[in-house]
Amino acid sequence: MKALFRRWQGVPLWQRVVAGLVCGVLLGLLWPAATPWIAFIGELFVRLIRMLVVPIVFISIASGVTALADPRRLGAVGGRTVALFAATTACAVTIGIVTALIVQPGAGAAIGSAQAHVLGEPKSLHDQLMGIVPVNIVQSLADGDMLAIIFFAMAFGFSVVLAGEEGQPVARLLHSAGRVLFHLVGLVMELTPFGVLALISVAVAQNGVAVFANIGLLALCVVIGVVAQIVLVHLPLIGLVARLSVRGFFRAALDALVVAFSTASSAATLPVALRIALEDLKIDEGVASTVLPIGASIGKDGTAMYVGLLSIFSLQALGIVPGPAMLALVLLTGSLAAFGTAPIPSASLFMLAAVLASVGVAPEQTALVVGFVLPFDRLLDMTRTVASASANLTVTATVARLQAPAGEPRDA
Repeated sequence: MKALFRRWQGVPLWQRVVAGLVCGVLLGLLWPAATPWIAFIGELFVRLIRMLVVPIVFISIASGVTALADPRRLGAVGGRTVALFAATTACAVTIGIVTALIVQPGAGAAIGSAQAHVLGEPKSLHDQLMGIVPVNIVQSLADGDMLAIIFFAMAFGFSVVLAGEEGQPVARLLHSAGRVLFHLVGLVMELTPFGVLALISVAVAQNGVAVFANIGLLALCVVIGVVAQIVLVHLPLIGLVARLSVRGFFRAALDALVVAFSTASSAATLPVALRIALEDLKIDEGVASTVLPIGASIGKDGTAMYVGLLSIFSLQALGIVPGPAMLALVLLTGSLAAFGTAPIPSASLFMLAAVLASVGVAPEQTALVVGFVLPFDRLLDMTRTVASASANLTVTATVARLQAPAGEPRDA
């Protein structure tokens, strides 16, 4: 039994998920009457996902702020870095939202047992803004009030930094909690193939293979969003602000973009990006060694675009037509959530709950969307990581130009 378990774990998770997907499709097509018997596995998987959402959001954002706001790392360089990443993140969420509104990838998507969701009376702008500040954070955590949780996590993280040495034990605790959470997510991910099998088999039994048409549109939107983010946001920064040759920049950055695509990890791209910044782009070592590690933590343009895109995809699948106020709330919450996304597998899917909860979507429906998209997320994750790697080098080059003395020439 142990040998069988070790052999199972030796197979990459994405391959096991694909196998579960294939088995689910076959079961749903060839033996649809059997799918109700395994539906409980999908329901259990959905509950496990819901269990992880609140701790991931709180710990990721709080620990991210404590690491980001280290006074020794910030200052002029850090301030400009954070401001630029905040701007590119907001642009990325906007691009994701606009792409989804144009292509409509979620229209008619069958996401298991989710039904068209009717929202209650919308809150006024005043109530929404006031609701960001929690009266009782314990109640907010229990209710999954994501805007309040994000606000408290950011305030808590900054307070830890302001406490200086006395706050370091708490900072270490948050970092340690993040590592524990990483392993907890890993345990839940081990059940993903079985959860996917159950959810997909039920969806196929109910709707046939037409269920995959929306996934194809979603993948197309991810590619469009990544290209749009690079062309509309990164290229102007490179050419107009950093004053580098766009062709030379991307020729140098190609290795980092390939590593980002193949590993789907911004952290794994960091050593390659640092070499490119120092040797090819001739960026000052002090700037590169400060900006690139920060970017590996918060430079998530691809994730931000995907969160905006997937939020609208989810609303479309649930039959919700977002108005201007809801779109603004998705933009705000999506930007904050993407900024604090943890370096864990498919973390952006978990952050989706923070966005949808802010516009009144029930957690169980969000979890169904996660279960619907998760089997295909590996390839989508690889694609969107390219935008994050591009953003990291773009912001590094831009900060280096802004830090350079006036009139000092810099060529790629």
